[in-house]
Amino acid sequence: MDYRIENLYKSYGQLEVLGGLSMELEQGRVSVLLGPSGCGKTTLLNILSGLDKDYHGSIGQLAGMRSSYVFQEDRLLPWRSAVENVAMVLHEHAEKAQALVLAQKALALVGLSDSASLKPSAMSGGMKRRVALARAFAYPSDMLLLDEPFSSLDIKTRISVMDLFLSLREDDGRTAIVVTHDVREAIYLADRIFTLSDKPAVLKSCTNVSLGRQERAYASATAASLEAQLYQLLLE
Repeated sequence: MDYRIENLYKSYGQLEVLGGLSMELEQGRVSVLLGPSGCGKTTLLNILSGLDKDYHGSIGQLAGMRSSYVFQEDRLLPWRSAVENVAMVLHEHAEKAQALVLAQKALALVGLSDSASLKPSAMSGGMKRRVALARAFAYPSDMLLLDEPFSSLDIKTRISVMDLFLSLREDDGRTAIVVTHDVREAIYLADRIFTLSDKPAVLKSCTNVSLGRQERAYASATAASLEAQLYQLLLE
């Protein structure tokens, strides 16, 4: 099943950000929104998540769906431990003790079982990202929304955390929508890449990525043709 977005318009005062954007997102797949900085990608995520309801057009079945949102910043509460930061999103769905048990299980999935008591000030950037991912996957949502979640990491940590995300999502099966302006990152993550124009954003291209996992690797030359194609689209 595809989720249809049709003729989406969004303005901030006189500034038109989305200019009649239409696309189809695949259920249970990773869709990447690729475009220049400031083109409206985050605005689209905010609309899909329900944080922004001031728009024109239709987001179809996506309206009202529960979403887990991984922001550009980690947004961890500094006075709470890793397990408490994860558990806080579960309190509407479980008693406090059970929420902590579920949060501990989520941290185990991202390799942080032994770091559950750490507060953000004692964590590396990669650890904070993994806690943010654990929190997103722990929340019983219908879809995952990720807004440039790996951009602040060094390349080695970035690849490690992206691999973790892909593994978790493959096991989980939820629909994921990832925002980036990094072409290689888009190729690495996506089942389908939507290239957006500069604002007001419209869809320039929809590209299915059929490369195997090794072919997507940063050190691989096999993705060069697709990479060149996407760069050309961004530069047009």
